Amino acid sequence: MGKKPVLGILGFSDGDPEVHEQLKDIVQAQVDAIVQALREDGRVEVLTAKRLVNSVESARSLAEDLRNQGVDATLFSYGVFAFPNFSAVAAKNGKGPYLLAANLNPDWPGMVSMLAAGGALDQLGISHFRVAGDVKEREVLEKIVTFACCAKVVNRLNGQKYGLLGGRSLGMYSSTVSMQDWQEKFGIDVEHIDQLEIVRRAEEVDEEQVEKAFAWLTEHVGKIQYNGTSFTPEKLKTQIRHYEATKKIIEENQLDFIGVKCHYEMSRHYCTECLSAAFLNDPYDWNGRKEPVVCACEADSDAALTMQILRLLTEEPVVFMDVRHYDRDYGVMVFCNCGSQSTYYASGTEDYKKNLEKVTLYPALDIYAGGGCHVNLQTRPGKATIARLCRKAKGRYSMTVIPCEFVELPKEKEAETTMEWPHVFAKLPFDHNIFLERFGANHCHAVYGDHVEELKMICRMLDLSLIHISE
Repeated sequence: MGKKPVLGILGFSDGDPEVHEQLKDIVQAQVDAIVQALREDGRVEVLTAKRLVNSVESARSLAEDLRNQGVDATLFSYGVFAFPNFSAVAAKNGKGPYLLAANLNPDWPGMVSMLAAGGALDQLGISHFRVAGDVKEREVLEKIVTFACCAKVVNRLNGQKYGLLGGRSLGMYSSTVSMQDWQEKFGIDVEHIDQLEIVRRAEEVDEEQVEKAFAWLTEHVGKIQYNGTSFTPEKLKTQIRHYEATKKIIEENQLDFIGVKCHYEMSRHYCTECLSAAFLNDPYDWNGRKEPVVCACEADSDAALTMQILRLLTEEPVVFMDVRHYDRDYGVMVFCNCGSQSTYYASGTEDYKKNLEKVTLYPALDIYAGGGCHVNLQTRPGKATIARLCRKAKGRYSMTVIPCEFVELPKEKEAETTMEWPHVFAKLPFDHNIFLERFGANHCHAVYGDHVEELKMICRMLDLSLIHISE
């Protein structure tokens, strides 16, 4: 399935055969206008029903047909008054989420039809969205495109497979999840895999591939600070083997996203998994361009799921961050993850040369006696959106969403926390104490851009409560 969302479109007409014949051209004209606008825009793939809905039978069969073609969501178009029961039947047999769309046309009661259909779906407990207006207006088109993009995220989460390598890390409750809850709530399967598989498979990695990766890192990384003991060229090659082994585990188990425990079995006895966390989340490695695979540190599964939602929404890498400190001098939150993040964020582009020249590989801290490197960089400035799935008692999920701005600080500020680790400095649009009082985890995640409205819609589609902190 391609990256574009696939939106099915159904046009609804009158249930009386004679009236339908009189009005079908009006109904079809609105369907055609929506299809044309979306295809000219290019962000959404469109599939249209073979004919208009004008009976219970056609409502069922046409909705089923679009569902079977693999649409991510369905738009119901109303140009005239259409019997509301048709929409109810279509919604029961089609592929949601559903968007009800009516033109603001005083000549014909399309809006009446949309409201009548919406009332029917409300009574049936079928969540849906609505948009009213001419699709030629930018605001209306954007609402349809946003709906389709959000529906793609929700639809494509369903049926995915999450790889949990290792178990709970460092005693963190907020990182562990119930397989049953995830399957029921999101349609995601959780595959448990022992971290020892990384060690075992690392021994099978081709030496030519290791040398290729080592030469590439040596050439492009800004600084590799070996210390002759815990971080040596051979230890970096061990981390390369772990990365290649993890990629193989992902491929053979058909995993869509993963979390790796790391502490302390790996980090104290073999090596840190920092190199894997960086380059799995990156859109490139020493083999060239690739699709990022979400990898969450410390087997934080809710982190991984949050990141996967952001990844599906933006098609970009996602930041994994520890909430570390508040800097009063600059008025910024300091996010400093324990050892790694996607190197993409050094410039916010897929130019690996530009990114890696700003990266330093530091020796792992002494508490990580297995050795290896941490991946240090400072995130490029820009508007961003922070998000995190959190849970209350009885597994009740909510998503906290915070618009923010990443800023650049002097490099020496990094030494005030942990110099070896990656840093994100972010200005929040409210007092930092509000964040510290209300946030439900020690990790959070972010992407560039303002995605607050899309995340609000995704939460509605997933029936999650949303905590939007903006002031």
